[in-house]
Amino acid sequence: MVVLGVLTLVFFGIIGRLFYIMVTKSGVYKEDALKQQTDVIQIAAKRGDILDRNGNVLATSLDAYRVDADMTTLLQSIKGKMTSDELTQKIAAALNMPQDKVTKILFPNTQTPNNYPIIARQIDKTEADKIKALNILGLIVSPDTKRFYENGEFLSGVLGATDLDGNGVLGVELTYNKELSGIPGKMIYQKDVENNQLPYEDPQYIPPANGKNLYLTIDEKIQQFAEVAAQKALTENKAKSVTITVMNPNNGEVLAMVNKPDFNPNNPYGSGNLTTDQIVSSWKNTAVQNTFEPGSIFKVITAYAGLATNVVNDNTLFYDPGYIMVDGVRINCWDLSGHGTEHFVDIIKNSCNVGFVELGQKIGEANLYKIEKLFGFGEKTGIDLPGEAVGTVRPPDKTTNVDLANNSFGQGISLTAVEYMAAFNAVANGGTWIRPHVMEKITHKDASGNQVVDEQYSDYGKKQILDPAIASRLRQYLVHVVSDPTGVGYNANIPGYDIAGKTGTAQIMDPKTGAYSHSMYMASFAGMAPANNPRITLLVSVDQPDPSIQYYGSQVAAPVAKELFSEIFTYYKSEGIYDITSVAGK
Repeated sequence: MVVLGVLTLVFFGIIGRLFYIMVTKSGVYKEDALKQQTDVIQIAAKRGDILDRNGNVLATSLDAYRVDADMTTLLQSIKGKMTSDELTQKIAAALNMPQDKVTKILFPNTQTPNNYPIIARQIDKTEADKIKALNILGLIVSPDTKRFYENGEFLSGVLGATDLDGNGVLGVELTYNKELSGIPGKMIYQKDVENNQLPYEDPQYIPPANGKNLYLTIDEKIQQFAEVAAQKALTENKAKSVTITVMNPNNGEVLAMVNKPDFNPNNPYGSGNLTTDQIVSSWKNTAVQNTFEPGSIFKVITAYAGLATNVVNDNTLFYDPGYIMVDGVRINCWDLSGHGTEHFVDIIKNSCNVGFVELGQKIGEANLYKIEKLFGFGEKTGIDLPGEAVGTVRPPDKTTNVDLANNSFGQGISLTAVEYMAAFNAVANGGTWIRPHVMEKITHKDASGNQVVDEQYSDYGKKQILDPAIASRLRQYLVHVVSDPTGVGYNANIPGYDIAGKTGTAQIMDPKTGAYSHSMYMASFAGMAPANNPRITLLVSVDQPDPSIQYYGSQVAAPVAKELFSEIFTYYKSEGIYDITSVAGK
């Protein structure tokens, strides 16, 4: 009876345990079993292409492969067949990788090693086939994609780059990452104990939705002109950097944007001989992410303020003995011998610091600040590129007489290239502020292969900020800067092109002394053509040209602008886009 009682208890105990497992916990075990018996393969969506305004491909995604490891399966499969050292040696040889790197990936010296480490990403078919030929269970070869930039460094500051997972981390790759990425697909299938797909099961396939294509406002031809010009200016002037931005002032489109030196987005970390600071610096789109003191190109703004506040006209006279004293501080003109007696158009043409100090005093700090804010200075433009910096302007209550004098000719304030271009474009187009942008449209192809436009750029932020008559008058003054042989911008002159522009040479603050350096300068030229109806605006900035060679904007930046204007309008005429010679000067 005792034995029978014990057996009965054991029996009902087993029945109870079975009931608990098969009924109470059935859902949990079914889920665990399903996880063990099924596998899911992520199918990456093809990232959309990036193209210029004419459909030339600038960035695309290529088919590639990746190698992962299932460490549990891998260790079981090599047990008794090869050592871990022999395993890593075979993998390293197949992938052309250092063996110690493979060892660190598979056998890291940590308490919690990764059971599914990634051995390699974005490898080609040859390397993938070599891994497959090893026939080692636990090494998993699967599809991958690799971002490829057709022209290397070309437009890298705008295009940006992606990480190994195909996500944008810089440039428009980051700004429009969601649109470019698409939605990954997946394949779900039943497998046996050795991870092989069961032959009698049909896998469940969910196709990926590929990313959309991004068309930029960039013109590949104009970008190429600017790339060559920037590299030439960088080399010939032994400069720290060169930034060139070319725009259509009538719609805010960026036609070219160059920063030299730059980086190759196919290999954003370089050849390995660069420091981390140098690598990060090369990633910067200086036209958007760096501020600078504009110097005399800012005199365009001060000149408009003078005209808008009616403190100056064509007959107003200025006198420049070579310097001016403001509250006991001597402020020199760039020409220490002075320009003598000048009319308003002369102080613009001669870029006379003394004349603009006097003009600034006539305008007053409150009115100048009001005009600066009207042009959008001290605020982000909202350009569709990441990391936009913002310049600084002094409010009236923090502006001394010396500050006002310096601000009048572009020292003591800061701005970005795109911030300045948005303001300069308003002068060019008759007074309308328009947001700079690089996206033209986003598209995809339907099932029939036809292009469908999903989004057209529309965030222009247009606002009328200037008097059209004053803007037109100012453009004619700026023509004299370039067309007159005594004008500071004469090195940008092309007969028949009717170029309006302004040079700038700004001293740079020395971080070691906290004072303006006498050996570090920012040389710039801002121009538009043709002056009566500008189709092109551009800004050339050369940071720290070698002063032993030349450093004035008229010497360094104006010739670059001349070359660019000539190439752009020759190209426009050849393509039937615009013939400047038929309208210039009218």
